[in-house]
Amino acid sequence: MTNLLHPEPRQRAALAGHERLGSDPGAATPEIPGLRNLIRESWQRSAGFKANPDNAAAPLALDWDELEDYRRQHPLAAIMPVINKLLVQPSHDSGLLVAVGDEVGRLLWVDGDPTLQRRAEGMMFVPGADWSEASVGTSAPGTALALGKGIQIAGAEHYQRTVHPWSCTAVPFHDPDSGAVLGVVDITGTATAVAPHTLSLVEATVAAAQAQLRVERLQHAAELARKPVRRRSPAAAGRGGGATEGSLYRNSLQLLGRDQALLSLGGRTVSLSARHSEILALLSAHPKGLSAEELSSLLYPGDGSTITLRAEMVRLRKVVQQLSPDAVPGSRPYRLPLDLVPDTGQVLSCLQRGAHRIALEIYRGEVLPRSEAPGILDLRTRVSSLLREAVLTDGSAESLLKYAALPEARDDVVIRRAALRLLPPRSPKRAAVVADLERLEAELHA
Repeated sequence: MTNLLHPEPRQRAALAGHERLGSDPGAATPEIPGLRNLIRESWQRSAGFKANPDNAAAPLALDWDELEDYRRQHPLAAIMPVINKLLVQPSHDSGLLVAVGDEVGRLLWVDGDPTLQRRAEGMMFVPGADWSEASVGTSAPGTALALGKGIQIAGAEHYQRTVHPWSCTAVPFHDPDSGAVLGVVDITGTATAVAPHTLSLVEATVAAAQAQLRVERLQHAAELARKPVRRRSPAAAGRGGGATEGSLYRNSLQLLGRDQALLSLGGRTVSLSARHSEILALLSAHPKGLSAEELSSLLYPGDGSTITLRAEMVRLRKVVQQLSPDAVPGSRPYRLPLDLVPDTGQVLSCLQRGAHRIALEIYRGEVLPRSEAPGILDLRTRVSSLLREAVLTDGSAESLLKYAALPEARDDVVIRRAALRLLPPRSPKRAAVVADLERLEAELHA
């Protein structure tokens, strides 16, 4: 692993890069010798997001009332005791800060050395602030989320100049059942924040916290199985899960790139039939519920039968009942009694916030690719087209190439031409893109 404790050459390269940023930040970065590739690419993304390296502080995305409610129900609330024991308590005496953020880079908790906390307030490294690449450019929390892996950023490698006195290490936190990104764990401070052992420490802490979350889900599921079934009122269902349930786990539905959805409830996961996958996908997209006629029209091509639908719903309820009695869909209208987070919803949420890089990490292919249900066709087109538009509009060459690797983009000439325009002239990746374009041209005239 790269040792960032002795970073003089890299710091000189980063400082030289900042001198050349000027009014066109992305233009100068490819030729900076000594600048790490991941930093150069992150700077290019930051420039594409219109992040300003001279901004004094990160923007506040959540005010205190919003923050309190949001983090109380966030899945990562359940693992904060683990983070506190393994990272926060030791940080009070070591001159470090520990931050935990959500999946789009908003800080939810910041704790650690009190003196350092007061200093960090000057650059808005505080709960509720947005530290995504789109907002502040290159930083460990935002860039770790963008890359989907642990990362260390030292001093002048940060895109925002007010952050140059700081160094940081961050690791994404994945849902132990669905694999979806739930957030990020970060250590921030001076040189010790990027010591070789720091990344290993944060990775080990995240692994321990993910294991703890899994154990708590299993225990919670066992407790539910021992208790009498207690159905929630419609009003409670409309508000989503209570604080305890919501903070313990995120009930999820994986629809992207698979013909049969994976449903995770109460710490247990099951593969659904194709039809049940379609039904839950549609109900999760319509939280207020659908009548039998509405759901039937979205489910069956042509004239759907409500009798057939009711038979499917009986079978689906039996499947869900075995996982979690509280999650059994209601009727009149058909609706889900608790919040179910589909990966499609995560992608759309990220795109709405301008976090297309994270959306691209979550996106694993089209929604239920073989489904011909009218409602699924609409959802598939919406998710896919919005992602493609975002990547074309704001994506780096790296994002465009990642999108081009998707099955649905195999013949996408526009995506490849856009990537070719952004790739540096001497990039070794250009040859493969040119070859793809030549293949598509030949197929077109065959």
